[in-house]
Amino acid sequence: MIKEVRIKNYKSIQKLKLELGRVTVLIGENGCGKSNILEAIALASAAANDKLDNEFLAARGIRVTEPRFMRSAFEKENLDKEIKIDLKENDGADFSCILHNDNSPYSQWVNKKPANYIASFKNQVQQEQDILNMFKIILSLDDRTTILSAIKSLENLSLNQENEIVKNLVVGILKLKSETLKPFFYLLNKFTIYSPENQALRTFEKEGQIQPLGINGEGLFKLINILNADNPDKLNQIKEKLRLIDWFKDFEIPQNLSAMQTSLQITDRYLDTDLSYFDQRSSNEGFLFLLFYFTLFISDITPKFFAIDNIDASLNPRLCRRLIEELVELAKKNDKQVILTTHNPAVLDGLDLDDDEQRLFVISRNQLGYTKARRILNPEPLDGQEPVDLSEAFLRGYIGGLPENF
Repeated sequence: MIKEVRIKNYKSIQKLKLELGRVTVLIGENGCGKSNILEAIALASAAANDKLDNEFLAARGIRVTEPRFMRSAFEKENLDKEIKIDLKENDGADFSCILHNDNSPYSQWVNKKPANYIASFKNQVQQEQDILNMFKIILSLDDRTTILSAIKSLENLSLNQENEIVKNLVVGILKLKSETLKPFFYLLNKFTIYSPENQALRTFEKEGQIQPLGINGEGLFKLINILNADNPDKLNQIKEKLRLIDWFKDFEIPQNLSAMQTSLQITDRYLDTDLSYFDQRSSNEGFLFLLFYFTLFISDITPKFFAIDNIDASLNPRLCRRLIEELVELAKKNDKQVILTTHNPAVLDGLDLDDDEQRLFVISRNQLGYTKARRILNPEPLDGQEPVDLSEAFLRGYIGGLPENF
């Protein structure tokens, strides 16, 4: 899992450190920077993929704007500075990127860290005669993107015969080292910010730019169809979780659909047996959102690390609480890691803050406007008083995260 995120100079974030759990919930005022934290991680994911074009960034869930406004615009000189993002995994693997954009028309972001490092690396290789020192250079490489860039650079480098032997040895060891970092790289490079929308979930007609699921829910029908054909046990798990909705009995994919048709036959247990199903176009929003969330958490081919912005959309408060309990269980069972944002106090009651894998942060802005994060631990009740639910503590203003200007 990713255990730590450090962000510098991204939108409202001047400098921020966040220590993540398996399930991390962010609460706070509108515009405090919750989504900016998610976007910074998605930006690092794009850098890990070496795909920093605007189309790819938007497909990851980033609200792309003019490059100068992607930086912290608190001071004018910041509009030209790099964005820096660092992530660390539990086992010590890490990834860092330094993102630069010259703010010119049609310019793209560039990850300067590999470029800067490899320029120095090439110079060392050309001058180095001692194999022992060469191994020291190898061991100093700290992330897979840099290693892959080093391999590519070295393979194109012409050296004398003696150093060619050393170069080939270095390349071989770098390739082995890159494989040891592959799980972390795979974990990061699939990161997506999901914000499911009613229309995308209801029509099932579009495929997302990032598959198997697009940021608004595109591709859901295709993924369910694949599970139906290849992994019916997973599909049955989704159906079982959907019975949180009182009226839901079952759904089926009709066998006689053409390649262009997309339809689920959803069974309502209250309807007459002769009228026992309808399709997703007639279903309520809450059901469709739950279908999306459970598919995202249960499928083996969806990302291992992702975010959901506004997890409470279209859901009843009591259902929000139960949903979080279910998603925590599914995250542990299916080895998923998720960051959630919410404005609904009921979501907090689904968390068990005595479990270190479940973490709650209040996101706010300080007197200078910078985004900051404060972890909330399980509050201890005062002597002689009953414990207060997290939702109640939130609404009473005990833990922060509420507007204070009215």
